[in-house]
Amino acid sequence: MEALGERLARELRAGDLVLLEGELGAGKTTLTRGIGRGLGARGAVTSPTFVLAREHPTASGPPLVHVDAYRLGSAAELDDLDLDLERSIVVVEWPNDRVDADSWLRLRIERPAAGDPDAEAEPRRVTIDASGARWAPVLNALGS
Repeated sequence: MEALGERLARELRAGDLVLLEGELGAGKTTLTRGIGRGLGARGAVTSPTFVLAREHPTASGPPLVHVDAYRLGSAAELDDLDLDLERSIVVVEWPNDRVDADSWLRLRIERPAAGDPDAEAEPRRVTIDASGARWAPVLNALGS
């Protein structure tokens, strides 16, 4: 998942919104860690579960904003976090019904042996889709 995140990071720019879906332990934060590494993010990229959002300055320019929307009830609550969406690269875990945007890239991560701790090393299946014209070249670059 980290390698995919690093590949994706090469395509991201300020104003991009990346949505990550998948069950607990699917690899959402691991993928975000790869994005952070690809962007040259400072500080450890860890789950923002309790703080809801973490901003990481990057060597590439725009900061990486990592959001865990699991405990949010609506898009209005996400908006209340007052994130700088236009000047940041924003990655949102658990976006279901909590993100109101026209342009986004969504990655759905599935584990083949969901819930089986012995299957942690099993490869994940990632489905990628997008909304907005900005994402066509990104999807091409990722081979989707």
